[in-house]
Amino acid sequence: MTNNNLFSDFEAVSSKQWKQQIQYDLKGADYNETLVWESPEGIKVKPFYHNDETEINANILSSSTPFVIVQNIFVHDVQKSNARALDTLQRGAESIRFTIASESTSIEDLMRNLPLENTTYYFNLPFLSVEFASKVNEFASKNNGKFILQVDPIGQLTKEGNWFENIEKDFEKLNTIASKTAIPFLTITTGIYQNAGANMVQQLAYTLAHVNEYFNRISDINQPITIEVTVGTNYFFEIAKLRALRILFNALAKEYNHNLDCIIIATPTKRNKTLYDYNVNMLRTTTECMSAILGGADAVANLAYDALYHKDNEFGDRIARNQLLVLKHESYFDKVNNTADGAYYIESLTDQLAEKALELFKDIETNGGLITQLVEGTIQRKINESAKKEQELFDSGKEVLLGTNKYPNKNDRMKDDLELFPFVKQYERKTLIKPIIEKRLAEKLEQERLQNEI
Repeated sequence: MTNNNLFSDFEAVSSKQWKQQIQYDLKGADYNETLVWESPEGIKVKPFYHNDETEINANILSSSTPFVIVQNIFVHDVQKSNARALDTLQRGAESIRFTIASESTSIEDLMRNLPLENTTYYFNLPFLSVEFASKVNEFASKNNGKFILQVDPIGQLTKEGNWFENIEKDFEKLNTIASKTAIPFLTITTGIYQNAGANMVQQLAYTLAHVNEYFNRISDINQPITIEVTVGTNYFFEIAKLRALRILFNALAKEYNHNLDCIIIATPTKRNKTLYDYNVNMLRTTTECMSAILGGADAVANLAYDALYHKDNEFGDRIARNQLLVLKHESYFDKVNNTADGAYYIESLTDQLAEKALELFKDIETNGGLITQLVEGTIQRKINESAKKEQELFDSGKEVLLGTNKYPNKNDRMKDDLELFPFVKQYERKTLIKPIIEKRLAEKLEQERLQNEI
């Protein structure tokens, strides 16, 4: 069977001809005012994209690495966490991310009988310890394990308002870890920017500035850097965001002679998740995971539909894991090369997001860098401005969360089901900077509904 060009018998239609036809069908209405809309990032989105308006070569596809399904496990009881990890891996998870609560945690006990040869283990550390990092590195070396430490003092600063100790000691320890460990140790925790309301250009620029602080302050980074990203529901924009992130990271890393690609681990955002009609969260996380995969994430850790108000539970984790298993084994998201390459719309979004983020990044660096602007409060103020605009869209009904500000179920009751406090927690404490506060769009509306429940 010959491979014929199926469209050779059809005459090509230029973008100019399409526009003329559209203008005719609009019957006098203005093309730009009617069909071109602008995103919160200032990107003008056209009604169609054409290859004669772009230099993209759609015939060149980049190869994709199959994404890895990650299960999050908070380690409080080592034996129970070990048993849960074993069970989770047998049920379809391909990687485990342990959040370690204590420096005294025994790595040997935690990893007992866990498969090491083809499984990656992340160790998310809410503390900064050279001794613990060395312990994990030694265990990985002896057992030929693939381990990734997740350490981020700047992320600690943005979330808590304080360093682990102070800037000098934190970076002294980080430099020691960099020189003593062979495994990846550095993570850029960027989810806080999105969950607090930053737009996509801000998220990318702040991430780049976040990385740049480490390149400037750590003398030698010979391991891949992990970037933890949260993904929202704006499907095509989120695909483009992850693609732009990798482009920007590699461009920056090249300036520091860092030739290793980043490791992107993606998680659905909490910002658009809801307490009422919570099953809709499964639809949201499914499209968000799809965006992450098509955007080129190396690993995806899904968010359980009930994560806002329930403690970790087997049912919620199983549903979240099965969403990814369906995407991988029934939807075949891991069987093709990167399907976003050559798509004119996504390529255009990728270029525009990257260009705008690079411009903002340069402005941040001109004005002292990320840490300086965090101390001055500039980053927090910019995020608050963006978050306020999005909140106004939600409050007015222009940004819709189905089941919450559109078609709510008035009979839905949640007051007696809350195991966790699902709203912003306020703590009175002395901080070096004003922390970046994560807040969901539906919080105010949900609090009012809870108060009015009978």
